[in-house]
Amino acid sequence: MPAGPATARRTADDVVDAALEILSSHGLPGLSMRRIADYLDLQPSALYWHFPNKQSLLAAVSQRILAPLSDSDATSLQQAAQAFRDALLTHRDGAELVYSSYALGLSDMPALTLFEAAAAGAPEAATAARTAVHYVLGFVFFEQQQEFAARLGVIDEPDADRDAEFAAGVALLEAGLRPGT
Repeated sequence: MPAGPATARRTADDVVDAALEILSSHGLPGLSMRRIADYLDLQPSALYWHFPNKQSLLAAVSQRILAPLSDSDATSLQQAAQAFRDALLTHRDGAELVYSSYALGLSDMPALTLFEAAAAGAPEAATAARTAVHYVLGFVFFEQQQEFAARLGVIDEPDADRDAEFAAGVALLEAGLRPGT
């Protein structure tokens, strides 16, 4: 359902809100500038007033997905990883969208700050933080792809305990920060 009459002035936040709604209902493959413009009852060219291209819009959507991390009080690697995972899982195809924007250098990665703080004092804290970012993004991307395939009936519903598997992977990363223990 469109967000209002065509005569209403739209903000960048309106465009990001619409993009998140479309992402929820159609996934990343269905998130087009035309669909967003239709949702807002605008001409597609009007979106370029706020975003010079689709990638910059996707980066803004990515930042919105990651916004809860700036309020996180996580102190351990496990807590930081769970907060990051939760933010990504809140949105369909969240990991894929965030990973793409991050890989292209179009968005910040607030999870790095959380992971660096959690790994503070470790000899390779910065490397551990980047590794944790890639682990969480990869894990959630895999998780979201399997969920989508199961909804389509392409695969059976996975029977793995994803929460336990995720926590075990993060525990391995944490153990690597404390050599000799």
